[in-house]
Amino acid sequence: MKKLLIPFTILLLLLISACGNTEQGESKEAEPKEDKKSGTFTYESETGPIEVPADPKRVILLSGFTGNVMQLGVNIVGVDTWSKNNPRFEEQLKDAEEVSEDNLEKIIELEPDLIIALSTVKNYDKLKEIAPTVTYTWGKLDYLSQHKEIGKLLNKEEEATKWVEDFEQRAEAAGEEIRDKIGEDATVSVFEIFDKQLYVFGDNWARGTEILYQAMDLKMPEKVKEMALKDGYYAISTEVLPEYAGDYIVLSKYSDADHSFQETETYKNIPAVKNNRVFEMDGNGASFSDPITLDAQLEFFKESFLGN
Repeated sequence: MKKLLIPFTILLLLLISACGNTEQGESKEAEPKEDKKSGTFTYESETGPIEVPADPKRVILLSGFTGNVMQLGVNIVGVDTWSKNNPRFEEQLKDAEEVSEDNLEKIIELEPDLIIALSTVKNYDKLKEIAPTVTYTWGKLDYLSQHKEIGKLLNKEEEATKWVEDFEQRAEAAGEEIRDKIGEDATVSVFEIFDKQLYVFGDNWARGTEILYQAMDLKMPEKVKEMALKDGYYAISTEVLPEYAGDYIVLSKYSDADHSFQETETYKNIPAVKNNRVFEMDGNGASFSDPITLDAQLEFFKESFLGN
């Protein structure tokens, strides 16, 4: 009789176990999917899926995407040096700390719930232990797609898309007005003097180039197209500056840079210079291509080209 009980007991245990597994499976299937209104959700990043907060409250930026996050109204507790020193961001970042990927202790002290950085960031493995860390490869996305992608990360894709669509309309309208005034074939060059080096830029290296060449569809000189379009920028000497100068020049200047080239006869004899068609803008902050910077640059170009 006892021998008969053993198989029966085993059978009973198997049945209980099977029922338990079925209940667990049913329970798992019944679990709600990711709810972006609360808690966390899985963001598909360049490095793979990452669980991120649906409503981040303490973001650290180790990159140039600060203005994207600011425009979407998300609180920032730490930023890179360039962002902290950007005069256009000064008021909104007055309470944010300056941090770097090398200062992990300070990052820990700030208790971030999300870290955003470039794909070249150092200490990535350590950073992602502190908080979910999402990286982007510079230039992989165009400047407007990048904003929408950050909007997706911050659970504000709708707001980001709305701004992009509005900006495109405003920039296109301004471009049409500018081309009507200066002519469809008029060319524009964008230069920057940083330290003692002079650069000319293509159509995707900030300094307003995305607005001028992409959004407004203004033309660049053939020499600029040949040398700077592929890599985004090209270092030149003062002697060859006239070869790259368009009918209009946008000059990004840092206050502590060497501007002596503007006193040379080579520079003074450039037609754009002689015709008072050089528009100077502050180099500090010009290297960003976020919504806050783009809005300011769009107004600068409208005022410079159109006088309004």
